[in-house]
Amino acid sequence: MSDKFLWGGASASYQCEGAWNLDDKAESMWDHYLHEEGLENGDIASDHYHRFEEDIRMMKEGGQNAYRFSLSWPRIIKNKAGEINEKGIAFYHRLLDACHTYGIEPFVTLYHWDLPQYWEDCGGWQNEEVCEAFETYARVCFDNFHEKVNHWVTFNEPKWFIASGYLIGNYPPCRQDPQAMIHAAYHVMYASALGVRAFRQGKYPGTIGIVHSFTPVNGVDDTVNTRIAMRYADNYCNNWILDTAAKGEIPVDLLSELSKTYDLSMIKPAQLQIIKDYTVDFLGLNYYSRTLVKPYTEGETTFIVNNSGKQGKGSSKVIVKGWFEQVMHDPASTYTEWDTEIYPKGLKDGLLEVKKKYNLPVYITENGIGMYEDVTVKQVEDDYRISFMKDHLQAMHEAMEAGADVRGYFAWSSFDLYSWKNGCEKRYGLVAVDFENGLQRKPKKSYYWFKNMIEQQKRQGGKTMKKIMLVCNAGMSTGMLAKRIQEASEGTMEVHAYGEAEFINYMDGVDLILVGPQIRHQIPTIEAQVAVPVKAIAPQHYGMMDGKGVYKEIKKILKD
Repeated sequence: MSDKFLWGGASASYQCEGAWNLDDKAESMWDHYLHEEGLENGDIASDHYHRFEEDIRMMKEGGQNAYRFSLSWPRIIKNKAGEINEKGIAFYHRLLDACHTYGIEPFVTLYHWDLPQYWEDCGGWQNEEVCEAFETYARVCFDNFHEKVNHWVTFNEPKWFIASGYLIGNYPPCRQDPQAMIHAAYHVMYASALGVRAFRQGKYPGTIGIVHSFTPVNGVDDTVNTRIAMRYADNYCNNWILDTAAKGEIPVDLLSELSKTYDLSMIKPAQLQIIKDYTVDFLGLNYYSRTLVKPYTEGETTFIVNNSGKQGKGSSKVIVKGWFEQVMHDPASTYTEWDTEIYPKGLKDGLLEVKKKYNLPVYITENGIGMYEDVTVKQVEDDYRISFMKDHLQAMHEAMEAGADVRGYFAWSSFDLYSWKNGCEKRYGLVAVDFENGLQRKPKKSYYWFKNMIEQQKRQGGKTMKKIMLVCNAGMSTGMLAKRIQEASEGTMEVHAYGEAEFINYMDGVDLILVGPQIRHQIPTIEAQVAVPVKAIAPQHYGMMDGKGVYKEIKKILKD
């Protein structure tokens, strides 16, 4: 793993900035929709607009070296005529300057779902004119910020904002029209290519990519019908974005199937050539889970998404008529309260699949878990988030060892955000934001774990390192043994010694506890307090301070 590997957190303009009508910002489609419907909104959100320096400083203090965030189109461009809002430009200069002041690499997304309402009023992404407007907006951003940004992204998660806006109907513009969805999906991918073209023609420094909500597809069995369903699902979930952006080719079997039912006349040869000529430099993959499918049996096309957490448990349902059905509740798997399967193996499998198909650099641009949390406590003890991230990072490392070219990892999210239709209840942040009490920031337990993990990775050149704890009467006499074990491991283990009265305060990231012979009777008591293996150090190894001997025993324990 390179010293340039990016470790950071991510956010999105509408979800964190607030200041929805300050400093000449135009109305976004989300502003309009949520106000019209009287729903919880992002008018204030995390107030990142006023508190970005505090947030970025906390990133630095948390060991991070990168920050992925999005620019707000309606904050930068005032109207259809393309008038630039200099106050918006100035804000993002201040944000970027803060990043550089604290040694944080900006990773900047042009579009994270907040289309200006003046363009939505003209048909939104069904209107080809919006594609050209996006290219103009992209050039404005490149012209103004190219000296401060080396990593650019055209779009964040086209699948979700298109499917949710035009098929599921739970996001603006709240349509349930497959024809409209197909039309809008094509225009977004064309607009992305126009953004890449603007970047290349301007000869700006750095690289440009696209971010996709990546869900590797698995089948319930290995039958022919299931494999056919998997191909349909992969085209819907992944290929229309990744193939188009990375290879410049819309999957031909997808086009063939769609042409049987839908009007594809909006696809023009000249536009297809632009898509072919202007592919991305890298792929950003937002990974939360896989997609498990079975062959279609019956029923109309149905998309039901759980936006209410445990109150809507079991409500999620996905059927694409004639194509596939998604298995939403595999009894062998664990799920979050929002019906998301926790499946770290999918990240390893997916990264290797992407390597084989596209052979491009990859960034894990989002990975995290949303939960209900009480942020009024002194510190949120989010061990579930630590476990989730630890397992997925292990999967990432295994993929990298097998050849995947991964160059960064961004936790979603840097701090608690407004989570679209889930409001502020669904929390992802490494830092807690108390939305009810002055937006106070408080690092969660995961924040400190992430910091320690990053420091370990830097010390070990990215190698996966096990953390071993020795526990004895006072800890002092065992310090020498800890040092010798660490030396014997040749950098594969981090080993520390603590007294039995204090060890519980240092459990972050510990993989194994070894107990000194003098207190081996305390093993049952220690086991009751921790969720990791607890073993006794052999008296002969302890007496001779035999680090090599203990190291061999540790390897055997961890292997078993």
